[in-house]
Amino acid sequence: MSSLKDEKNNKIALITGASRGLGASIALRLAKAGYDIWANYSSNKEAANKVKAEIESLGRHCKLLQFDVRDKEAIDEALSPELELCTPHVLVNNAGFTKDGLMIWMSQEEWEDVIDVSLLGFFLVTKAVLMGMLKRKSGRIINITSTAGQSGLPGQANYSAAKAGLIGATKSLALEVCKKGVIVNAVAPGFIETDMTAELPLDKILPTIPAGRFGTAQEVAAAVEFLSSDEASYIIGETISINGGIYT
Repeated sequence: MSSLKDEKNNKIALITGASRGLGASIALRLAKAGYDIWANYSSNKEAANKVKAEIESLGRHCKLLQFDVRDKEAIDEALSPELELCTPHVLVNNAGFTKDGLMIWMSQEEWEDVIDVSLLGFFLVTKAVLMGMLKRKSGRIINITSTAGQSGLPGQANYSAAKAGLIGATKSLALEVCKKGVIVNAVAPGFIETDMTAELPLDKILPTIPAGRFGTAQEVAAAVEFLSSDEASYIIGETISINGGIYT
């Protein structure tokens, strides 16, 4: 579009799982902050196109990148042509989903699917962009984990394990790369108003949250924007909790 700003001079943010929920809010928030967006999605093209249109209405560029974060070949096919030209300044590993159930009834497939999207996805996508960040000696990697990974939740052994593992990976990677100018942190949302929480019983959950409400996707996105900024350059390997006080 002729109205869009010169792409090659703009900073880029790559967000996985950007077609809806937290990912979409983060993509829009970073676009408003001046980033062009590489928006990854897995299958919901209609939702991805809606996010793209909203980003471009802000005067930013948006490239849609369709791949399953668990599929190395698909990642390479989608990202390699882009990475030959430039490296994102910010990577937000947001892709994740739940398959809840008591562990006694949980299938191996339900365990592996949830673990792989969060952890294998983090590994494959981060490794794809990390070398470029290290060569440039700058970059921000922000991993979206969960309060479930800090406290554990019944019925979410798979999700809690995945998100706890992501917290550990955040701390380790942060120590590996911070001297090269790449800063790694995590954000741990609690109960946030998204499609993922739409069916939860409010009457049972709200009394357990000191703030008395669910958080908003915009509040999570604001934390991601801050961690992407120069003002957060002395925050390394941390997990920022956004949970209304349900876990401290």
